[in-house]
Amino acid sequence: MIFALAVLALGCSRAKIERIEWPVMGTIAAVQTRGATAEETAQVVRAAKAEFARVEKLLNAHDPNSELSRLAPLAEQEILKACDPTMKPCYELAFAWRETTHGAFNPRWRGTNTLDLGAIAKGFAVDLAAARVPKGDYDVLLDLGGNLRAVRGDWKVGIAGSGESLELEENQSCATSAEYYRGKHIYDGRTGLAVSNDVSSVTVVATEAMYADLFSTTAFIFGPEESKPYLNGWHTCSVLWIMKDGRKIFKEPTSLLP
Repeated sequence: MIFALAVLALGCSRAKIERIEWPVMGTIAAVQTRGATAEETAQVVRAAKAEFARVEKLLNAHDPNSELSRLAPLAEQEILKACDPTMKPCYELAFAWRETTHGAFNPRWRGTNTLDLGAIAKGFAVDLAAARVPKGDYDVLLDLGGNLRAVRGDWKVGIAGSGESLELEENQSCATSAEYYRGKHIYDGRTGLAVSNDVSSVTVVATEAMYADLFSTTAFIFGPEESKPYLNGWHTCSVLWIMKDGRKIFKEPTSLLP
């Protein structure tokens, strides 16, 4: 999955905006603060770096020594018993969503004894980092490869290649799945083949980054019509599909989880 989101300050606030970037998990991570001191920004960066690095170490599908790779041959219930407890929600949601989507979203799309949480792990890492952001009287936006979470404050987000933008409110997250830069690399777990449809990109706003990440992949795989059963009844979300013929299809937020 590739994410293409440009971040802009929302409104007319003149508070100083600071952005710190670094490479991790095969992409670029960033912390953006507004109205923070240099030390406050540094504290947020340290917290985010620690969580992103920890998730990369445990859930890296390309590292044969990662926990994910070591657990891959096990049955799912054994994986849930043996995994790091803080990573368990990520495994659980991936396995549950495979059943919900009848295998279209599939963490074992590469084969029976494999695991790949790449379509959910970055969003999950953002949520973990958000929980570790120190309290303070300043705004914070976390970004991991375009998986965004407005930890504090409201932010305006421009969607690359679309001319569209959205207002990401405090405690909201968003993610975009697209083929802008890497070509066909989003796979349908039922076939193991790259998705081939009329969708150019999908942007999802949800309550948590993990769900935005998950839903953007799902919405890309199924497209606007077939996605409906999978995007209703979960965390409140809105979805913008941009089709290859230029059409823009918008879905309003739906109901919350019980």
